This record gives sequence, C-alpha cells and structure tokens, in this order.
Amino acid sequence: MPTKYCVCLFVSCFTLLYTLDSVVKAAEKQPNILYIMSDDHAAHSIGAYGGRLASLNPTPTLDRLAKEGILLKNVFCTNSICTPSRATLMTGQYSHMNGVTTLNGAIGKENQHLARLIKNAGYETAMIGKWHLKKEPAAFDYYTVLPGQGSYFNPVFRVRGPKPWPKNEFRAGGYDSKHSSDVITDLSLKWLKNRKQKQKPFFLMHHFKAPHDNFENAERYDWLYQDVKIPEPETLWNRGQHGPLDLARYGTSVSRRNERRNMGHHMFVDDSLSSDEYTREAYQRYLKKFLRCVRGVDDNIKRLVEHLEKTGELENTIIIYTADQGFMLGEHDYIDKRWMYEESLRMPFIVRYPKWIKAKSTNENIINNVDFAPTLLEMAGAKKPDFMQGRSFLPILKGEKAPADWPKATYYRYWMHMAHHDNPAHYGIRTNDFKLIFFYGLPLDAPGAVKKPTPPHWELYDLKKDPHETKNVIADPAYAPIVKKLKQRLNQLKKQVGDTDEAYPELKARLGES
Repeated sequence: MPTKYCVCLFVSCFTLLYTLDSVVKAAEKQPNILYIMSDDHAAHSIGAYGGRLASLNPTPTLDRLAKEGILLKNVFCTNSICTPSRATLMTGQYSHMNGVTTLNGAIGKENQHLARLIKNAGYETAMIGKWHLKKEPAAFDYYTVLPGQGSYFNPVFRVRGPKPWPKNEFRAGGYDSKHSSDVITDLSLKWLKNRKQKQKPFFLMHHFKAPHDNFENAERYDWLYQDVKIPEPETLWNRGQHGPLDLARYGTSVSRRNERRNMGHHMFVDDSLSSDEYTREAYQRYLKKFLRCVRGVDDNIKRLVEHLEKTGELENTIIIYTADQGFMLGEHDYIDKRWMYEESLRMPFIVRYPKWIKAKSTNENIINNVDFAPTLLEMAGAKKPDFMQGRSFLPILKGEKAPADWPKATYYRYWMHMAHHDNPAHYGIRTNDFKLIFFYGLPLDAPGAVKKPTPPHWELYDLKKDPHETKNVIADPAYAPIVKKLKQRLNQLKKQVGDTDEAYPELKARLGES
C-alpha cells in the first residue's frame, strides 16, 4: 500500500475519531440546573396535582412544566418548617444530623455541601431569594438573599461585597412598590444575562418568599378571584374522628376554634359574625390571598422560562420546581404547616428536561427531601459523599424502575413543641398504605419550643381507605396487628437514620405511658 495512501487513511481515521469524540462530548455537555423553590406552596394548590383548587387554574406555567416533564406524587419533607427543610436541602441530612431542628438553626459555609460540591463539578453557582439559614451563603459564587423572612414589598437583600457578612445590603424598589417575587426574578434574570463564567454551566437556586404568610400579593392580582367562591375542604366543617378528639384545640385554625390565633385574626374578619359566617369569610380571604401570591410565583416562573427560550438555553436546562414543605389550606380546620398530616407533609416536585425525562410522566415512589441533594449532584455529574443520608432518584426521573431496595417508608420529625402554631412535638412513619404518628409532647432541648409538656398520644390513619385522614384508628382492635408492625418499622427507621433519642430518657418514658 503506498505510503501517501496510508498517511491519508490515518489522517482520515484520526479526524473521524476526533469528530466522534467531539460529538460525544457535546452530547455529554453538563446541563444547566435551575432549581426553583417557593415557600409553603402546597402541592394540592397546583393545577397539575388535580386537587380541589385545580378548576381555578392557579398555576398555568407549572402545569406546562409538568406536562412537558414529570410530576412526582409522593415527595415528602422530613421536618415541615422553613429553616430545617432548607438545611436538609443543603446537607442531604436529617435535622438531627445537620443540627438544624428548629427555626433557630444555621448552616455555615463549611456545611453548605450542595453548593460546594456542584461548584467543584464545574458549575457557576448562585443563590437568589429566600435563604433563611442565617450564616452567609459563602459557598456560592454569587448570592443576593433576603435577611430572614424578608419583606414582601421593596425588600432588602444581603449581597457579597467588601464588608463582612451581613453588612453589604441594598433595597429593591423605591417610590413605586416592588413585590418580592418580581424583584427576585429580576435579580435572577440579571445574573443569567451577566454572569461572569458563561463557559461553565449554571446552577441557580431561585427561591421565592411567596406564598409564605402573612400573604401580600402584587397589586396587579388584587382582583384575581374577586367574584369566585373558593372550594372548601369538607374537613373544614366536619373534622370527623381526626386526631385526638379531646385535644381539638391544638393547631391554629381558620375558625374560632383556636382562640389564641386563627385566620380570622390574620384576615381581620368581623368578630361580630356568627361562627359559621366567621369561618367562611376567613377561609375565602385566606385562600384568595394565598392563591394571589401563588399566581405571582407562577407568572414569574414564566418569565424565567421565556428567558431560557429566548437565549436558546431551555433545552439544555433542567428546571426543577418544589417548595420547602407543604401547607394546610383549611383541611381539618388547620392553617400553616408543621403537622405530619398529608397537606403539610407532601411537597410538590416537578422536573422538566426533555433529554432525560419523558413528557407527561408521573411517579409514585416514596421520596423525601433528604434525597434532593444526592439527586442534584448526580444531575451535575458529581458523586454523593457518604455523609449524605439520602440517595439519588435521577434514574426514577428518567423513567427507570426503582431499585428493589428503594425505601417503602419515610420518616418525619417536628421538634418545635407548641411554638407559634400550637403543634405538639411529634415523629412518625408514612408508608404507601398507613401513617403512624407519635405525639410525644415534650420540648426536649429544641430552641424556641414551649417548655410546658402536653399529653402523649398515638395516631394511625389508613391512607387507602381514608386518604383525607378523617378517622384516627389507633384504638380500633382490628388495626392492632398493623400498629404493632408499624411501631417496629418506625423503631427500625429511627435507628437507620440515627435518631434514636438515647439522650432523652423522658421521651422514652413517655413511650411506656402512651
């Protein structure tokens, strides 16, 4: 064979191999990750989840994302309150492991593991909006975050700058009021347009303050739902055999049931109204304010999606939408979150990324927010560290069958005994079929908890027969074998996650009392 021909053949083969390698590398390009999280946005107030509010079309943009991606139906938080939930997201650990059990907790740079590991994987990182973890979000390349809860209008933000945290601040807005949802989106769009490391993929955590109470919507939504009667949950009026019947005063309410704090107080309902009129008026005002804040979130997500479409980045960006926990919207005459009941426990979770995820997908595997960080790391091509307690559900998002050893139950614990909304401290287990909760009613060493104990008690709900948790069957003899089995599983799960309560003999004594 002539030498010249051999050389040409070699060059052609090398060029082909180089081209194929380039194609493969292009195909394996790291996706951008846009992680959108709202505050207290209940899954059952998203149209795509098909709850009683779906007929109001509350979330057209989120419904579009669900239609073009996957909607997860059984995602649960491990501690339904803002700061602990966010700490779990950053660490991939349960509250008792990362040390953030209550609103008084904080996560410093050394424990902002998710941001650090994704940055190490080659991403430019940013945190914009509600942070609520007290310490500087220093593990991010860029941040502009609200101090604490922040304000709904003309909010102040803390930014990276020459002064020590938290002294670098600026106020958004001015003479004309600017709503936090609009401002946070403005800031994210500005960062996306002007980011300094455009050769890298981005990881943007875009966190809304809305729809956290006390609810304040942008003025343009003041008349939304004005002439609409918001559907009421049946359990607002008929609590059935929900919870401990002799302790119905627990949990702040829509009605006057909780005289110390209820939604009628929040919404300035005329106290001269009859009991039923008071409840009905409080509920309508509550839901309308909540849903107006939700629409502001949804419309601003649309702005983010439109920007990605315009810049050609949409198809290479994983869009994730979730909330830091669920929220009670009048079910059982409750407001707020904190409970292990379904509406508070369940988190929305929607993902759009057509390269990996089939449109109109749904999934019902049990997942909790300890699994979020490992999943985000795998999306970024990073390995989950051993100290993270969750596991990645990316294969599930891609439509693969869950592994045989995938968890069939989730563990929950609320520590802030009787603080703010009169919820006793409790823990429990939720399976596909049942929920078992132990209200141990002790403050223990949880910062901010009310020191006065409440009586311990157990609750059991048969979720297949009673999905709305209207009948506590803990004392029903027919369920005795199930109670025994679930208590064993709960103890096993507590050991598995490292929450054994060895430091609290007073709690262990209560297990014998209940």
